[in-house]
Amino acid sequence: MTELGFDVLGVDVDATRVSALAAGKLPFYEPGLEQLLDRGLRSGRLRFTTSFQEAADFGDVHFCCVGTPQRAQSGGADLSQLFGCIDALAPLLKRPCLIVGKSTTPAGTAAGLAERLARLVPEGSGVELAWNPEFLREGHAVADTLRPERIVAGVRSASAEAILREVYADPLAAGVPFVVTDFATAELVKVAANAFLATKISFINAMAEVCEAADADVSRLAEALAYDHRIGGAGMRPGLGFGGGCLPKDIRAFMTRAEELGAGEAVSFLRQMDAINTRRRSRMVELACELVGGPLHGRNVGVLGLAFKPDSDDIRDSPALDVATALHSLGARVTAYDPAAIDNARLAHPDLEYAGSVVGAATDADVLLVLTEWPEFRQADPEVIGKAVAQRLIADGRHALDPAPWRAAGWTYRALGRPEAAL
Repeated sequence: MTELGFDVLGVDVDATRVSALAAGKLPFYEPGLEQLLDRGLRSGRLRFTTSFQEAADFGDVHFCCVGTPQRAQSGGADLSQLFGCIDALAPLLKRPCLIVGKSTTPAGTAAGLAERLARLVPEGSGVELAWNPEFLREGHAVADTLRPERIVAGVRSASAEAILREVYADPLAAGVPFVVTDFATAELVKVAANAFLATKISFINAMAEVCEAADADVSRLAEALAYDHRIGGAGMRPGLGFGGGCLPKDIRAFMTRAEELGAGEAVSFLRQMDAINTRRRSRMVELACELVGGPLHGRNVGVLGLAFKPDSDDIRDSPALDVATALHSLGARVTAYDPAAIDNARLAHPDLEYAGSVVGAATDADVLLVLTEWPEFRQADPEVIGKAVAQRLIADGRHALDPAPWRAAGWTYRALGRPEAAL
């Protein structure tokens, strides 16, 4: 919003985080975001605070962007941060303004929040609610914010719509579609989009299982399917499956909410999609065992990648980290490297060993696993890496590498869903 020319006050209850942001330090890795933060601070249009009173006095529009994680021992969404944010802010609002929900929520949450808001705000203050889901991809969040594919506005009044059109005037002028809906539809757009993406990823990984049984090549299958414009190639990349802090918990919350609404059978297929996705991780461990010709106990395993995807340091529900810890639990000596996520991984799993480079992770490895598709791994020289390992065995969990130069350098190359001899 600062980049679009607005004066912005960021609010968080964590004073340490607020101080770090005010000093230009990000709490996570996201390409391009540090530059935006620096420009916002230097312009004087961006400030940070822990004070809800200051926010109430300052804001004409309040974006509520708090997390909605999965509830412990349940598939549903934990909305406590969202309710806490509204409860803290609403009683302090003394003039007309718009509260805009950005959080991913079960359908019906916004309607309930509107009633909650009406009870909490001072009488006659003219406070409204709108729902404006985000569609950011980690690693591409800056571009997805400034140049979104679409803007969805769940509103109940023409005035709320007009305010959001003013806020997003620049992207709208550039031709970004603006879709106006009711609250529940706006909430469903987000979770439905994630469910569809999860279905495409899980479908091609299910085909990878069939390809292994039929001695077929899932990469060539995906390529051929992508030429059908009804199917398309986006999201059809076979491999280790999806993870992160959004997609897995969002589809589980979607299933839970559908069941609460009596429509659980309509999305029951998502349960199988979730199972397919999880099964890819155990299959990767099996593939490592196949490559070394037996149990991994006492073996040295090099792991390339810990983040759930490239251009991120996020290890939440990371398939890569899950595989690394599974290998360790089988008695393997795991040495891992990731360009961005090592510090987070080390905090979560100090039992693993970590290296500062690809060569460091590969040193003395009986088998090398590619678990996150960082460009650095694609560009690695198989001859140089081959001099470091104990055995030239590599399992590509992301179909990230070109097999030809690796095989030419004497490596045995395997990937999920591809026969051993596939090019």
